[in-house]
Amino acid sequence: MPANQFVALDNGSTVFDAATSAAASTVAAPASTTASKPSALSVLPLSSVLRSLMTTTVSSSPLLLGPSMAIMTALAHSANPFLNPDRNILLRYLLKKTFYAQFCAGENEREVRQTIDGLKTIGFRGVILGYAKEVVLKDEEKKNLATFDGSARKEATASEIKAWAEGTLETVRLTAAGDFVALKFSGAGIQALHDLSEQLPPSPALADAIDRICQLAVERKVRLLFDAEQQAVQAGIDDWTMAYMRKYNTAQKAFIYGTYQGYLKATGAILSQHLRMAREGGFALGVKLVRGAYLGSDPRHLIHDTKEDTDRAYDGMTTGLLQREWTFPLVAETPNEAFPVVGLVVASHNAESVVHAQSLLASGACKTSDVAFGQLQGMADEISCKLVLDDKTCQAQPDNKVAPIQAYKYLVWGSTGECMKYLLRRAHENRDAVQRTKSSRDAMMAELVRRFKGVFSRA
Repeated sequence: MPANQFVALDNGSTVFDAATSAAASTVAAPASTTASKPSALSVLPLSSVLRSLMTTTVSSSPLLLGPSMAIMTALAHSANPFLNPDRNILLRYLLKKTFYAQFCAGENEREVRQTIDGLKTIGFRGVILGYAKEVVLKDEEKKNLATFDGSARKEATASEIKAWAEGTLETVRLTAAGDFVALKFSGAGIQALHDLSEQLPPSPALADAIDRICQLAVERKVRLLFDAEQQAVQAGIDDWTMAYMRKYNTAQKAFIYGTYQGYLKATGAILSQHLRMAREGGFALGVKLVRGAYLGSDPRHLIHDTKEDTDRAYDGMTTGLLQREWTFPLVAETPNEAFPVVGLVVASHNAESVVHAQSLLASGACKTSDVAFGQLQGMADEISCKLVLDDKTCQAQPDNKVAPIQAYKYLVWGSTGECMKYLLRRAHENRDAVQRTKSSRDAMMAELVRRFKGVFSRA
């Protein structure tokens, strides 16, 4: 499989087709209004346009990306205090003003809230916020998950769970009603990884932590996205996700969402099974639909043979979930099988998939009312901002009957040092999707030129 056909994201967010980003400008909009509509990127502040142009220029250049990757790898893994952004004031300042500001929300409550408020002012419905800090496991611990003995490291396990719970609870507190919080169970440490790999229930301490997180989220009307992870632990994650959906989702509202990766051949069958479980259990199914996140580590035979197969599966699931119909690759067990209530996040940087979902919403054929679109902060802004602009245009029309477009940006928060591994993953993604970042770079350059000409035309 060519490297530029897929991009692996460790956070389970999405996998993009590098060749479709140029289609971002075609995101569904009435033909009669397209010519008169302003540039989608006009909603961004100039500082964001300049920063995006800088980062996409670096990431789309083989000459610049290689050295940048080497530097970021050193910063993310070095034990040298001089290379630690949290201890080197100058290094911290440089990173915070560039790559950190491009992808991350902030280091503290004030910065995070300022970033979120800025996105909502632009027109985004809200954010998908995650906590960047990760639990780093030793190689020996990773190798011995199957024989892990929790009693031998009880104190360390309790510390891992506590740190993960506190960070996730604070993330929920930083968001508002209608927002999402993304969480990774693996961040809770090696005990969690062991239990997931063996498809065991969470330990009592972890179960208590998850319940506290879920209860706070429901209380604040914040939705939780349980991220997908590697296949070694994904079956366990699915078990936990469905258990907490059953406990906290109501018949008409999803507060807990699972993540479904379209590039896996089995996803259609798994999602079909979960739809039936939700219907029979009387609760709404929360679905975050992504293309995939672990191309480099998941067994190749589990992944669709071609990119076209992945596209077909992703768009087919989107159609079925939006229209509440059993369309390929969703499979009904009986004719006229009922469909449960669904909450859906179309988490994609693939412009064609966004167009597909948005056109279904505009056509009136959609029977699912709780639908959101999500892209990573600092990436695919031409798609995200087009969604925002289309929504503003539609809602301004007096005879509009199209439901509001709920566009969200996914971003993480934490100290500069804590976010380095996250930033390194973003750099890896851009390395494997040069064509996509070239399209974003060109879009940012065109927007900068447009603004420059606008200044002189008004002079």
